[in-house]
Amino acid sequence: MRLNIATWNIHKGIGGIDRRYRLQRIVDVLAPLHADIALLQEVAEAMPRAGNDTQLHLLSQALAMPHIAYSPQHRFSVGGYGNAVLSRWPLSNVVELDLTIGTRKKRGALQTRARVRWGRRTRSIVITNLHLGLAGSERGAQLDRFLASQPYRGLHARTPVILGGDLNDLWGTLGPKYLLPHGFARAGPLAPTFPAWLPVRPLDGLFMRGDLDVVDAGPLKSELTRRASDHLPLLATVKLQKK
Repeated sequence: MRLNIATWNIHKGIGGIDRRYRLQRIVDVLAPLHADIALLQEVAEAMPRAGNDTQLHLLSQALAMPHIAYSPQHRFSVGGYGNAVLSRWPLSNVVELDLTIGTRKKRGALQTRARVRWGRRTRSIVITNLHLGLAGSERGAQLDRFLASQPYRGLHARTPVILGGDLNDLWGTLGPKYLLPHGFARAGPLAPTFPAWLPVRPLDGLFMRGDLDVVDAGPLKSELTRRASDHLPLLATVKLQKK
């Protein structure tokens, strides 16, 4: 069975060029992708700068992705934002892992399971949505903490695992150093995703492990994606193996 997986820092729906809040642009990018699972970062709720919208529910309805999980990362006097997973398949076992290092900005991982059904078959896919810190040593410590955590550490090697998000991976070194030794493979070639209007840094990443084969993957570049956020989205088509 083939699945479309997307990851994107949507920057609260605030455009990367014009700095205007236009959540519809996010919808207009994601809807044609027909993603089965979307890992989104900086999803706002009740922020005045973002129209006081509860973006997760608006996106869920507009994209016909009814199953959602959310982990608030930053709270302000009014509103906040965080990581979200949207899915066409039921989600369960939602876990929020604190990846904050010392007094640095709060960071975290959102992990959940999607129960995918095709015909009479079902398989569980473990999904992890990350938003890592700005310092290199911070990102390394955060990945070490995640890789040592439960329930990830107890997963079977064949269990399908999707890991993605805004890794703030300035030099593209996090995959080879931390994830590949744990059996992950990058979906598609290393590609720049930031800033969206003239991408020079591969900040965002999408990795697979277990019974998932990557068919095609890469960043989405268009006039709309350059304007909708300050990051480009990544999309991967993967094949889920039978047990």
